[in-house]
Amino acid sequence: MLRIGCHLSSSKGFKAMAETALSIGANTFQYFSRNPRGGSAKAVDPADIEAYKVFAAENDIKDILTHAPYTLNPCAADEGLREFAKNTMLDDLQRLELLDGGLYNFHPGSHVKQGIEVGTEYIAAMLNEVLWPQMRSTVLLETMAGKGSEIGRTFEELRDIIDKVELKDKLGVCLDTCHIWEGGYDIVNDLDGVIESFDKIIGLDRLKAIHLNDSKNPISAHKDRHEKIGDGSLGLEAIERIINHPSLRDKPFFLETPNELEGYAEEIELLKKLYH
Repeated sequence: MLRIGCHLSSSKGFKAMAETALSIGANTFQYFSRNPRGGSAKAVDPADIEAYKVFAAENDIKDILTHAPYTLNPCAADEGLREFAKNTMLDDLQRLELLDGGLYNFHPGSHVKQGIEVGTEYIAAMLNEVLWPQMRSTVLLETMAGKGSEIGRTFEELRDIIDKVELKDKLGVCLDTCHIWEGGYDIVNDLDGVIESFDKIIGLDRLKAIHLNDSKNPISAHKDRHEKIGDGSLGLEAIERIINHPSLRDKPFFLETPNELEGYAEEIELLKKLYH
């Protein structure tokens, strides 16, 4: 079965998100842990959490993905910004324990002219402070397009971060199809080769989620411009190969395409037809 969802607003709570997901044909979903541009998270409603757990179990909704706000930059040059990233992520992870753990995705950050090595050290240092042995969540490093001084464009850069983290069993990767395409990985003409490279460098056991997006730009553009499924430079045939690839087909897929709910519903219906 295709595990497919999209990004939903968390403003009305977890049960409401699950109900919305079900209404558009999804069986999972992604949401921001708080305002994507930063700020404090709203108070947790225990009743909503329990109602969500019951509804999700009854309707086979699982593998939901929590996305950290875009403002987090754990490798910023400014110490205050790094401290903000650490405190925000720790708060988010503690809240996730109320959901019995889950998947938590974040952008590794931008080194801002400090260099990749320095940025990598900062990212790993933050993770070593916020992860704890008993936590039930898995923190995912997202593959990036390489815009500006982003870290995470190559599989090697993500591997370097993982190697420096003590609790490696708490780490995974979220592969973004638009990002890796614009980052230089040819998933249109050499999907097998890209997956083999990922497995060799990072390990497929760490691949926990996939952001399924088409791209407005050609390969190696390094611009991070998502497009609707089938309308971009990846194309529908490549997307079909991705969702059906033996190493990927059982992973949860999350749409981050430029859509409203109606558009997401259409894409989910299309992808279900292409899944075999």
